[in-house]
Amino acid sequence: MPETIDRALAEAGAEGCWLPRSQQSPRFARRLLRGLLAEVEGGHRFAGAGELLLSELVSNALEHADTPGRLIWVGLEVDVTRLRIEVHDASPVRPVLREVYDDERRGRGLVLVERLSTRWGCCPRAGGIGKIVWCECGHENASGPAAGDAEAGR
Repeated sequence: MPETIDRALAEAGAEGCWLPRSQQSPRFARRLLRGLLAEVEGGHRFAGAGELLLSELVSNALEHADTPGRLIWVGLEVDVTRLRIEVHDASPVRPVLREVYDDERRGRGLVLVERLSTRWGCCPRAGGIGKIVWCECGHENASGPAAGDAEAGR
């Protein structure tokens, strides 16, 4: 059965996996994204912004959704117009975009997500605990304004 699911995801230009709560997870997620983008015609256009966006969302889930023993789901979907990234975690606490001051060493992740994505948002996980933080990156506007939508925005 998992092979059938993996094949269906690949044919749809999508991929997903569970990641452990580990500092290695952002690197593994980037490798997953590079593999998916290599399979899609023109996918390389999303590589730079996509890797940064994915790293930020996975890192945020690791840092802020600190529910012990829970895994993080990373879902990726790409077509000729956009890359969609979803990170699911077990925490119900929604991310908040805030002003970051020059002397602060941390807290710029969502600012980067807002600036590099065409839109982003957060919504509850259907049928489960926690939330989904998602973003979309369009090849024509990898650094355009974000909508910060609250809904899943598919």
